[in-house]
Amino acid sequence: MTTSAVKIQKLSKSYNGSEALSNVDITILDGQFFGLLGPNGAGKSTTINILTGLVRKDSGNIAVFGKDIEKEYRFTRSQIGTAQQELSIDWFFPIEKLLQYQAGYYGISPKNAKERIEELLNRLGLWKKRKSRLRQLSGGMKRRYQIAKALVHDPKIIILDEPTAGVDVELRHELWDYLRQLHQQGKTILLTTHYIEEAELLCEYVSIIHKGKVITEGAPKNLISQLGKAGITVHLTKWDDTLPALLQSYSYTQNNSQLHFTVKDAETEISKIISLISKNGCQIQRVETTKSSLEDVFLSLTGRGINE
Repeated sequence: MTTSAVKIQKLSKSYNGSEALSNVDITILDGQFFGLLGPNGAGKSTTINILTGLVRKDSGNIAVFGKDIEKEYRFTRSQIGTAQQELSIDWFFPIEKLLQYQAGYYGISPKNAKERIEELLNRLGLWKKRKSRLRQLSGGMKRRYQIAKALVHDPKIIILDEPTAGVDVELRHELWDYLRQLHQQGKTILLTTHYIEEAELLCEYVSIIHKGKVITEGAPKNLISQLGKAGITVHLTKWDDTLPALLQSYSYTQNNSQLHFTVKDAETEISKIISLISKNGCQIQRVETTKSSLEDVFLSLTGRGINE
């Protein structure tokens, strides 16, 4: 039986009478790559801040590896490394020194900290910048530093709040590769992101949170299969008026000699649709397919895109 790394039960939080979280239940398994998706104001940051001890909950329970985050706060916080979206650190020290301080907060000896910091700086492409102050780094380098800071004490759980926001495509793919490696090493990763593609590529399981409530959860492929919609567009060069009767079991629209079908699974339905059309004597010029995505699932559940 797989143990839970993080178990959130009936978590609620309000600010000045405005409900930020309402009875949120989330379970993240040990070693799982978990995505928490939602638009701004959905409750993602509040959830993370309560989990890491920065915000007090109104009600509910959170356990990290079976230990209550309030009763066993020293243990639970030692298990978590967080790369926050916003920077809140001393801008006047070199990043190497800042990482040494961070390691010291977790009781890591200077010798062990030095080895760990050198490893992270090299792995994240920051070695040449180790004597630079944070204010001298580019946005992408600051993101790398945030991840190094989260990993300096080698935590079992890594929380990444929008880790690739505002970085270029090359760096985004480099970070994806590194996150995959950490996951393969057995790390539990909690990712919040506005990039749906990022969640689809990396996450084994996601929860979609909207207006402080978890509205659905599951493996991305399963959610797409259950709630998403794919498209098949068939371009015809010859039309037969009896064709609509043959296609009455499908949902489709017609624009001159172009038919667009809305289906659950394009790969399963495409051969059936082509067979029906071909038997009717119509000539097919070309066929195009569009796959559903988590963005479609999110839109169907919330009525808005994740970046709106």
